[in-house]
Amino acid sequence: MHRSSATAFTLAVLVVLAAGCADDTDTDAAPGPSATVTGEATPDAVTPTTATASPTTGSALNTAQVCRAVDQLIIDGSRQIVADSTAATREELTPEQLNGKLKGRLSRLADDVRGQARRAQDARIKKLIDDTAAKIDDGAAAKSPASWMGSEFVDIPPRLTRDCHA
Repeated sequence: MHRSSATAFTLAVLVVLAAGCADDTDTDAAPGPSATVTGEATPDAVTPTTATASPTTGSALNTAQVCRAVDQLIIDGSRQIVADSTAATREELTPEQLNGKLKGRLSRLADDVRGQARRAQDARIKKLIDDTAAKIDDGAAAKSPASWMGSEFVDIPPRLTRDCHA
């Protein structure tokens, strides 16, 4: 029973990693003015789009940097949780021992995410990231962080993709 619950947890975390990496926007592009673009409807776009040139403001640049940093924290934290879960399976840790590891890992992740919120210049982004840290704190405080990961944590990367990078 313990091995199958650790395996299920590992799979849930891998889904989170995949969701976090699924953002196909080019966040590594150099900031600067955007060119005028006119396009046709594609499966991702319902109507033709036209973007006008506009310089990147300091706040927008800060938002992009903070959002990328939070994305990376979530991805790195997920990888560490997968590694912890794999080690727990190898070491045949009890569910209580695995929960203890997960609680500590999630608590540290929440602190790191909260640190990025303090860097945010945009109040909306600061609130979004603070809320994300609070959700991760909920996972650290959950009776079963592994269950929380499978039901709540998986919603964090898509929400950040949708709301932080908008």
